[in-house]
Amino acid sequence: MGGGAPRELKVDTSKWSGEGEFTQLLVERLRALELVTLVRVEDAPVSRSEADYNFISNEVFVAFAVAARQESIRRFGVLPASRTVTEKAMTVAGLERALTAVADIGAPDYSDAGMLQYLRTERIVPPYQTRGYKLVELVRIYEVGMARRS
Repeated sequence: MGGGAPRELKVDTSKWSGEGEFTQLLVERLRALELVTLVRVEDAPVSRSEADYNFISNEVFVAFAVAARQESIRRFGVLPASRTVTEKAMTVAGLERALTAVADIGAPDYSDAGMLQYLRTERIVPPYQTRGYKLVELVRIYEVGMARRS
C-alpha cells in the first residue's frame, strides 16, 4: 500500500477484561498487518475459573481494508459506461496465511471460511505453592459482520 493515504487502524478493547497473554500478543500482531483496519476484542461468555484450572475465552473481530476499482460495463448492451466495484483487500483465509507466517502466533488450531480458532494451554505454578493450575486460553477470530458461533 505504498504512496496512498495512511491507514486508520481502530482498536476497541472496551468489552475485554484484558485477560489472556496470547490474546494480547495476537492483538499486537494484528496491529502490524496493513490490510486490517479494525480490531475489536471481547470477552466470550464461557470464561470460567476453578481450583485447578482457568479457562479464558476471547473473541476478536477484524475488518479488512477495502479497495475500489473501476470496471467497464455496457448499459442496455450498447452504451459504454463504468462503475465502481469495491472489494475487500483480505479475507479470513488471507489472514490465516499472514498469521501462520508470524513465528510467535503460527497456524490456528482450527479454521474455516468464517473463523480462526487458537487454543493455548500452559501450567502455572505460583511462588510458594505446591500445586499449580492449568491455564487454557481459547481465542476465536471473526470478520466483522459474520455471525458468532455457539
